[in-house]
This record gives sequence, structure tokens and C-alpha cells, in this order.
Amino acid sequence: MKAISAGKHVYTEKPVASSLSGALRLARAARAAGITHGVVHDKLFLPGVIKLRRLVEAGFFGRVLSVRLEFGYWVFEGDQVAAQRPSWNYRAEDGGGIVLDMFPHWQYLLTDLFGPVSALYARAVTGVPRRWDEAGEAYDATADDAAYAVLEFASGAVASVNSSWTVRVNRRELLELQVDGTLGSAVAGLRHCAIQHRVSTPMPVWNPDLPDPLDYQAQWTDVPDNMSFDNGFKAEWELFLAAVASGQPFAWDLAEGAKGVQLAGLALQSSAEGRRVDVPVM
Repeated sequence: MKAISAGKHVYTEKPVASSLSGALRLARAARAAGITHGVVHDKLFLPGVIKLRRLVEAGFFGRVLSVRLEFGYWVFEGDQVAAQRPSWNYRAEDGGGIVLDMFPHWQYLLTDLFGPVSALYARAVTGVPRRWDEAGEAYDATADDAAYAVLEFASGAVASVNSSWTVRVNRRELLELQVDGTLGSAVAGLRHCAIQHRVSTPMPVWNPDLPDPLDYQAQWTDVPDNMSFDNGFKAEWELFLAAVASGQPFAWDLAEGAKGVQLAGLALQSSAEGRRVDVPVM
């Protein structure tokens, strides 16, 4: 806010605030000041996501039925092995929590690919209640370290979104999205994207009494790296600088960042109240 008041252009990480009211206050102030403002949306520039977007735009999936997003890894508690994330991430009073950290990412990523989210149900939990900080001192983890959500899109598609710092990885990458449509499916990560079209879909037969002869992984085809992929943060930063130089509005501004804060807040509300909540249009 001090930078905006001084007439400085602003480019910031997400979440832009810890509350929707705070995020909207920043967006309004920036608009009134006439500055160029932007929020990091780096996941849009990942090679795997770029490949996935090309598939969506080409109509590869037909009608998208469902999305499954899996993100996370095991963050060590800090007693026997030093934690690979800072301790404040696990204290709600310091702004920690996986919902506030990651749901702003999921908001812009899923909206960019599949359209607006209309409703959600979420359950945020603290799986590891005691951790050790950078000085080796034990502390109580008061923030959520995992969240499990079902998101509904205006299109009718549904997404299962699992985010966890208490999960051990059994996937190709730390972030993966599986998209299933009437004509084809894809599994995209940070860099890779594998596809299976309707015409090459196998026919599994459920028989738990016999070994399954199908090698399911082998029946997917990787989308090739047929273009050069730049660093995601760098690519968006260059677009922001170009907007500053030209005086044009930046696509991913503070108002867009507020939408991510909105989704995180609604996910926490849903978890606290144990119910499905609608996502108002902003």
C-alpha cells in the first residue's frame, strides 16, 4: 500500500492479502493510483500446463468431465531431519497454512484451463500437530498442512483437488493434473503431459481374482517438447515489464489476485462449517 501511495508499479507474490477485504482494498487503491500492478501466476507458464492448455484449446478432450489435481510431498517435522519448508508455514498466527498458500494457485490455474469455479466443498486438516523450528525448538503446528476439496465448475465439470505436505510421492511429479473428457484424457505435471485418446483407450475388465494383464502406463503417449519453454517466473515478469513500458493493463493484476484469496477464504469457511459453499462471481 505504501508503494501504491508513492505511485510505484507493484508486482507481488500470492496471496496478495490474508483476507478478501484486504485484497480488494489493494486492488482498488492500485486502480485509483493509475499504476501497473501484477500478481505472480507462474503455474500458467509451466511446460506441462502449456501443453495441457493447447489440448484444451484444440478440443482434444471433447467435453471435459472431471479434473483430478494432486499436489504435495512429505515435509519433515524437523526433529530427526531438518524441515525443507520454513516453520512459519505451519503457524496460522503467522499466516501459514496450505490453503492460503496453494488455493490462490489452484484458482487461476483451474479457471484459466476450465473456466470459473461456481462452488466448492473443502476439508482442511493439521495432520502433524507438532514440529521443530529452525533453531531445533519444538512448537505446536496451528495451521492446516493438508486440504481435500471438490470444486464445481460453471461448465458442469468437477475437480478433486488434494493438497498436502503430509503425503509421500508416488507420481511422476510433485504436481499432477488428470483431465478426463468424452474424447480423451491427459495427465500433466510441471513439465510432462501424457495423453490417451478415445480410440486408443484400453478395455479393462474387473476381475480381482486374476492378475491384470494390461500395462496402463505404457498406453499413454507423451506430448513432445516441440517448442522452447522459458522459466515460468521469468516469462511472466517480462510480460509485466512490457505492460509497464507500454502503459497497458497487466492481465494478472491485483484484482485477479483477489480471486485467489477469495477461493482460499471460501475453502477455509467450507471446512470450518462442514458444508458446500457457492463461489460468488467477482
